[in-house]
Amino acid sequence: MHLPSALVPKRVKFRPEYYSRYEGETDEFGFDPETVKQWQPFLQFLYEEYFQVQASGINNIPQNGRAVIIGNHTGVLPIDAFMTFIAVLLHHQSPRRIRCLTHTFLRSNRYVKDLICGFGGVPAKYDIAKKLLEDDELVFFYPEGPRGTGKPFPMRYRLCDFDHGFVKAAIATGSPIIPITTVGGDEIYPLLANIKSVARLLDAPYWPVTLTGPWLPFMSSCIPLPIKLLINTGTPIYLNYPPERATDRQLHIRIAREIQYDIQRELNSILRERRSPFVGW
Repeated sequence: MHLPSALVPKRVKFRPEYYSRYEGETDEFGFDPETVKQWQPFLQFLYEEYFQVQASGINNIPQNGRAVIIGNHTGVLPIDAFMTFIAVLLHHQSPRRIRCLTHTFLRSNRYVKDLICGFGGVPAKYDIAKKLLEDDELVFFYPEGPRGTGKPFPMRYRLCDFDHGFVKAAIATGSPIIPITTVGGDEIYPLLANIKSVARLLDAPYWPVTLTGPWLPFMSSCIPLPIKLLINTGTPIYLNYPPERATDRQLHIRIAREIQYDIQRELNSILRERRSPFVGW
């Protein structure tokens, strides 16, 4: 991909240790380091220049071994996931890929699927997540699912109840849970309405009406607002339950709610300190 000079970062920070880590590997889900390298200049421009992302705690993600990553999911399109990926790629002491669980609808379009899979995305299925964790991968669960990205604008930063599958996977595989709180994503594409009839027709989780879509041509309607983003990675949560407790549904629900409430409190605290969506902190 060749970018206009205005969209090229002042210095593209390629990390050779990241690309060599996966050199010669064939991934059954389509991860492709060349796709990452092709798109990195554009995504780095978004990260550094457009959204001016502030990322903290990135090195709480382990250099090696498995981990369940979870966080609030926002913004109609999964820009928050790509910005987290770029934060790790640019700033982690030992950058590694993240396997994001992705909705079937995003994988139904060949071009979008190639991009998402090339960056390490996988089908949002428990068995796949568990297998990847057993293979010592980083697996990113968004426990709100499409309810998070499809929240109407008045409900921004109010977390939907977390699906507890991430807790089950963490207990079953002995994985720590890494919580990530993202602020800014809810305002990138303010969702004004959801055209449910179109969503049902296309088998999509929602069909958004935003400030620009569906009024403008497709590419124009995908231009996000230049909101300042903050990505805060928390310290690992070790559950220390034996694998047989992975079948205890009530335990999963309780832990998922506790983590959800912790992230909600952190969201509230960060938002109180923010000057404005366009200025940041």
